[in-house]
Amino acid sequence: MKVLKFGGTSVGSVENMNHVKSIINDGSKKIVVLSAMSGTTNALVSIASEIEKNNINQAESEIDKLYKKYVDVVDNLLTDKYLNVGVMAYVNERFNFLLRCLEKPFSLTLENEVLAQGELLSTYMFNAYLQQEGINSQLLAALDFMKINEVKEPDFKYIQEHLNEVLNSTPGADIYITQGFICLDDAGKVSNLQRGGSDYTATIVGAVIKAEEVQIWTDIDGMHNNDPRFVEGTQPISDLSFDEAAELAYFGAKILHPQTVLPVREDGIPVRLKNTMNPPAPGTLISSNHVENGIKAIAAKDNITAIKIKSGRMLQAHGFLRKVFEIFEVHETSIDMITTSEVAVSLTIDDDKNLDKIVSELEAIATIEVDKNQSIVCLVGHSIVNHEDTFKLFQILKDVKIRMISYGGSRNNISLLIDTKDKVETLQKLNAYLFELVTL
Repeated sequence: MKVLKFGGTSVGSVENMNHVKSIINDGSKKIVVLSAMSGTTNALVSIASEIEKNNINQAESEIDKLYKKYVDVVDNLLTDKYLNVGVMAYVNERFNFLLRCLEKPFSLTLENEVLAQGELLSTYMFNAYLQQEGINSQLLAALDFMKINEVKEPDFKYIQEHLNEVLNSTPGADIYITQGFICLDDAGKVSNLQRGGSDYTATIVGAVIKAEEVQIWTDIDGMHNNDPRFVEGTQPISDLSFDEAAELAYFGAKILHPQTVLPVREDGIPVRLKNTMNPPAPGTLISSNHVENGIKAIAAKDNITAIKIKSGRMLQAHGFLRKVFEIFEVHETSIDMITTSEVAVSLTIDDDKNLDKIVSELEAIATIEVDKNQSIVCLVGHSIVNHEDTFKLFQILKDVKIRMISYGGSRNNISLLIDTKDKVETLQKLNAYLFELVTL
């Protein structure tokens, strides 16, 4: 059995839902994971924000606007009157829930419940649409089997036990439809896998059922060798290893949730990236195979903060770095890049919500410099650190101030820290040198 995930754009209109139906209706049994319709999660985030700020009238206005969008979609999607009435009843139920949220005190659980409505709506509507088209589909509630533990990792034992239960209860279905993104936390409350988490849902499910393949369907022909938003003429990559894909996803490639490949990696279950609007395109296959060495792709991650920690106490002293790392651990802040010298350590973070507290504690043991508005540019490829021409690329960046270089920590990654204002120029220059055979 395969697991197919479709993103918000893929279910963002009646026309696109018809594309999805054509892709999945091939006679084979499968599990289909859906995101919320495009624009819905952003609207729900805004509604939750207005509730938090006690702007109840504004929140109610945004709920009404979103409701009208869904009424229009249902009327255009479902021509069968019986199914139309049934789905509208469900839509009204979900939006009445949102209206009741306006009367409750704001909490993280309330916010998560608000955000969950998008996936609940998209899957209910799409399942009804498949039934209208004569397809034997069954809706599986992700909240009946998808759960994370106390450290926000998938509870695979729980998921396997409960997913098998719900699958066994409806063995006659040809296609199973379920929600991406949403889950229960370790206390049984509604939670989620963070933005882009539908990819993660798909590979978790794929790992649990030992899927033949997991397919991630989006609106682009696979993983590209550079960011097409900033660089013209980028090309899809035909093959990536799990290591390469993980590096690219973590360091900015938007097509994949950073944790997507982790659940399927151990079992070697391939992940294929495909384009809903162009199904014949081969896309990108992510697997255990290393097809070639050298630089395959470039990605960039913004909103990076660099912290330089300088102290004479570091010189020939043990335990100093442990104290530094403990401060970041206490404030639950992960580190992306790190370089050290005899008396200084420079590192980067992408979550600065506890930056002031971190800096305050670090200043007790060292002199601190903070640089915001930084970007990490990441070059990825199998055994990239052994590639004989790797350092030639730095010749073309002589006009770009490189704040840090991470080289050798991973065999598949070289990372550069630069000022965000230089990001586009850097991506374009590297692309010309590496992929367009331009001599600079």
